[in-house]
Amino acid sequence: MFSRLGKAAVSAALLGLCASGAPADMTASSASDPAAVLYYDLSTFLRGEREALASVSPDHVEDLARADSPEAAAPSQIRYDRAWLAGLPEASGGKQWECLAEALYFEARGESVKGQFAVAEVILNRVASKSYPDTVCGVVNQGTGRKYACQFTYTCDGLPETINEPRAWRRVGKIARLMLDGAPRHLTAGATHYHTKAVRPSWARSFPRTATIGVHHFYRQTR
Repeated sequence: MFSRLGKAAVSAALLGLCASGAPADMTASSASDPAAVLYYDLSTFLRGEREALASVSPDHVEDLARADSPEAAAPSQIRYDRAWLAGLPEASGGKQWECLAEALYFEARGESVKGQFAVAEVILNRVASKSYPDTVCGVVNQGTGRKYACQFTYTCDGLPETINEPRAWRRVGKIARLMLDGAPRHLTAGATHYHTKAVRPSWARSFPRTATIGVHHFYRQTR
């Protein structure tokens, strides 16, 4: 326990830290002063905190803030129906949210709510895999611009990406928000691929099918 004088010294040191924002040099004469030692330790710690925060992207900071928001739905409360989604507040977010919402809109807006969640799972499963880019936008746009190389058809079909169904956009935006905020991914058993029932890509013969939801078959890439 510091004495009353020691506490006053610590308070003064903390005030000086807030004002200066930089750690003081430790000298031989101050090394035995508890207030000076505490001031130096706190200065060093807070400088490291400032440097760490400065390296965090604005999108990630926004996502973290939203995760702590009372409006964010807890993962345990997820329900795969339109009525439940309609009761949630309108969603928004940074670039990663926008990329995920656009992918759901152009790839699966005609699907059931469960089917849209399933497509979102595939995208996030790829983000979590070392075999794919580590961001949503990187996964969605992988191969875009190269003939037959794009991973999601809408990114290279030559058609304008125009959102003209506001209700569907609001719905997929909420799904994207929930998934980025940590909703469980248990519909597709770790799927990294999917295709509609109308086609039969060659890779579908190599990967185990993990689920069928709506018009989509889902598969998990094997190592």
